[in-house]
Amino acid sequence: MVKFTSNHYFTIKNALTVKKPWDLIILFIINVLLTIPIFLIIHQNIINLNWIWNLDSILLALIILVIIQVLLIALRRLTLILVFGYLIILIFGSLLGSYSFLTVFESYQSMLYSMNYSPYPQDIIIDKLLPFPNKSKIINAIEYDNPKVRNFAIMSTQKYFKNIHGYQDYNTIIQCFAVFKEINLNWNYVHDPKGQEYIATASESLHYLSGDCDDHSILMAACVRSIGGTPRLIHTNGHIYPEILIGNKSDLEQINFLIKKVLFVDESKGKAINYHIDEHGQVWLNLDYTAKYPGGPYMFEEILSALTLN
Repeated sequence: MVKFTSNHYFTIKNALTVKKPWDLIILFIINVLLTIPIFLIIHQNIINLNWIWNLDSILLALIILVIIQVLLIALRRLTLILVFGYLIILIFGSLLGSYSFLTVFESYQSMLYSMNYSPYPQDIIIDKLLPFPNKSKIINAIEYDNPKVRNFAIMSTQKYFKNIHGYQDYNTIIQCFAVFKEINLNWNYVHDPKGQEYIATASESLHYLSGDCDDHSILMAACVRSIGGTPRLIHTNGHIYPEILIGNKSDLEQINFLIKKVLFVDESKGKAINYHIDEHGQVWLNLDYTAKYPGGPYMFEEILSALTLN
């Protein structure tokens, strides 16, 4: 049995000791990575003093930087041990293809972007909603298992966003966004026959990519579902539009960044990402024909009923 002596202790201690000035450099890098999100959170929740040259913001950032640096230096040994442990986990994660350095970078990048450009939420209270109009007809018209519908959706995924790397967890949503782009770029609004509510099937609307709002919603929902997405239809005052489930609030950070900085840069420039949160905390983005990008502005704010297609 090997006896643990003071020599062993000092050997381990020396092995975990980072020589100066590298310890301070590492701590400062960690400080910067922590200061940026903390600054954004605090800055968004305090009164803007509007000092000249944004001196109030600069002063706030410096105060946060100093406080965190003092704490990190006081706990330097523990901090460095945790950092090295985290790096070892990332190295193994990168080798195994699970949680890599790229994943961390993308998550951090998306988090910062979402903090600085927060999407605009609206809550839906399900128990206050009304029955969905023409529910059975619309469900039958959403032919997500029709080969023509699926082939159209697959064609759209071949046409747009094929080479988006680093977002494997959101591949299905990215492909659904490709479907959105193909339909909305080519959709021609045509009214129903006078005095009638004509509900076209998804395969019927494919012929000319034309129809009114319920025809568009049916086609969008069918195509999204045919490639693995989860759509739903929202009924408002005289209008129906589709939405897509993107996940929870943490998924929203990634999707917000993807839409604004990768997929729909020009269409969404300077505009907010609008979304609804259901009673389960799930996030849904607008895919209406009036929207130029997923999460575009709503035509009508009031929601009368919702039809989810699992």
